[in-house]
Amino acid sequence: MSEVVLRPVDYGVAEVAELESQVQAEYARRYGGGDDTVLQPEQFRPPRGLFLLLTVDGVPSGMGGWRARDADGRFVQDGDAEVKRMYVVPQAQRQGHARTLLAELERTAAQHGRTRMILETGMAQPEAIALYTSAGYTEMGRFGLYAHEESARYYAKVLGG
Repeated sequence: MSEVVLRPVDYGVAEVAELESQVQAEYARRYGGGDDTVLQPEQFRPPRGLFLLLTVDGVPSGMGGWRARDADGRFVQDGDAEVKRMYVVPQAQRQGHARTLLAELERTAAQHGRTRMILETGMAQPEAIALYTSAGYTEMGRFGLYAHEESARYYAKVLGG
């Protein structure tokens, strides 16, 4: 049986940078280019954020974070936490790791007073959409950098409910 560990890390650590390069390559493969969203390590520091590294038998195998979001006057509400950079390496997929990672992101966001988790994904990631909808996420209005993209999809889930 594999040892699976989730631990908080700084978004700027080397293990995250390596996984970030892998997820950007995956975005490029699926969408023709990487994600242009600018992320800074301080966005993922408690109490307004958190970034997690998932290891399997000591090997960095996944990551994900949440950052606090404040109302934008449209669809983002005060108390929201936005999921960013959820990724599990191919060799660790289909083992429940993404679901475990997502549950811990939700738990920690709620623990820090966030009331709703929101996220953006795309039609070229059907497995991500399946994960989020099976975890209770429902479609919401568009926000952020890719709101104008037809293939972008937006989801929300009330935390603690």
